[in-house]
Amino acid sequence: MVRSSRTSPKVAVIMGGSSAERDVSLSSGRECAAALRDEGYDVAMVDAGAELAQDLSEIAPDVVFNALHGRWGEDGCVQGLLEWLRIPYTHSGVLSSALAMDKEATKAAYRAANMPVVPSVIANRDDVRAAHPMAPPYVVKPYNEGSSVGVYIVLDGANGPAQLSADMPQRVMVEAYAPGRELTTTVVGDRALTVTDIVTDGWYDYSAKYEIGGSRHVVPAEIPQDIFDLCMEYALRAHAVLGCRGVSRTDFRWDESKGQAGLILLETNTQPGMTPTSLSPEQAQATGMSFGALCRWMVEDASCDR
Repeated sequence: MVRSSRTSPKVAVIMGGSSAERDVSLSSGRECAAALRDEGYDVAMVDAGAELAQDLSEIAPDVVFNALHGRWGEDGCVQGLLEWLRIPYTHSGVLSSALAMDKEATKAAYRAANMPVVPSVIANRDDVRAAHPMAPPYVVKPYNEGSSVGVYIVLDGANGPAQLSADMPQRVMVEAYAPGRELTTTVVGDRALTVTDIVTDGWYDYSAKYEIGGSRHVVPAEIPQDIFDLCMEYALRAHAVLGCRGVSRTDFRWDESKGQAGLILLETNTQPGMTPTSLSPEQAQATGMSFGALCRWMVEDASCDR
């Protein structure tokens, strides 16, 4: 819990950074900073760079609102810095952030908690370029990025393996392709909010996530009640088993032809997007929590030792 002798607690919103998701983070940061000012906070916006520790020491905030996305911002790195500086911060802590960012480690945690996932392997980028690492259809993605950055789909009948770009990391995850609908559920504290059905014309990729009109969100999802309830249960269990704090969002694929057996977990995002098209603020709004109220809750929930 944030405590301050100031009339208006000072919040540093850290954003931007140098990950592949820099632009999205800047958008999230601007939205959150504006909302927090409207809520009465004294807000400083900080583009996270090599001098972040010095910048924060000079600002001396009561709390850091972490609006970073991708590597260094949601993988435990900046969380470790904030622990060292003893500045209360939002979202998950060091271990949980690192665990959730590593897609294979996340799947191992899901499996240990008896939650369903598709088969997957960690492979060398060059080996994946040279030959199919598993029978198509399959998906290739960085093992430690988010927002559908660098995702390749190899379908049945493909002429050859995935021709990965030069900027793909050396280690990649290869997982069996899961057909079906894209569902997602946000957890705030100890409460699952609702289920969204994400409708797109194709793959729910980076542009579909963040461009206006890139996807259509059905909130609450118009799906059978047992599938809805299972998403809510799994999201809470994923939040708990990964040790998440604050807000998280768990993504699913559901093959409706298989009923409950067709629901699988994809990943848990420990720092969901906070842009105008983002899913978690939309779910909060659908359950009666305004964007400003959500941001305020996150600041009030901030702490060290997360």
